[in-house]
Amino acid sequence: MIAEGRVALNGAVLDTPATIVGNLSGITVDGRPVAAPEAARLFRMHKPAGVLTTHVDPARRPTLFGLLPRGLPRLVTVGRLDFTSEGLILLTNDGALKRALELPSTGLERRYRVRAYGPATQELLDQIAGGAEIEGVRYGPIRAFLESKRGDNAWIEVILTEGKNREVRRVLEWLGLAVNRLIRLSYGPFALGDLERGAVAEVEPAEVEALARQLGV
Repeated sequence: MIAEGRVALNGAVLDTPATIVGNLSGITVDGRPVAAPEAARLFRMHKPAGVLTTHVDPARRPTLFGLLPRGLPRLVTVGRLDFTSEGLILLTNDGALKRALELPSTGLERRYRVRAYGPATQELLDQIAGGAEIEGVRYGPIRAFLESKRGDNAWIEVILTEGKNREVRRVLEWLGLAVNRLIRLSYGPFALGDLERGAVAEVEPAEVEALARQLGV
């Protein structure tokens, strides 16, 4: 934009990006003053199953962003949920907050309720307490608890902090369990609660500010 002569400082068009400024005062782009960045905002959404976590799908399947109500700022998702998964997904207008929330080093827990088919026992689930290596991919410690079982169908609570791509499904499949439903119940301090499918609710600004301070954003 500077090379195109679109950026000016106090009316003088800049010809180099090597320009130090202390604030946005006097900076214009295409003659319009540059606005201060918006405050970080965070939203909880109940993603239904059968919805892609993307803006546009060439196959015209339903997308998460197609479900968002009008009037929201430009948002990005914190992590992902695959097409058949459902439950809590966070969205934010702040890239730095998104990255901080996704980093495994923050230790934020993701909690899931999973229905799986197979020989589920607590002893079997305890095998992933120290993590697992599957096809060259190392997964960190995962806490899994057998909630209930009827025949070969079981409900399992899964808690992890990494959130690698399809981590819950791959690790349980490694144990011989086929996941047929996956619901994310919480992400860090934020819970799905009674949020209806497809609904969106904004997190209180004070909570977002406190979280940003905690994460060093």
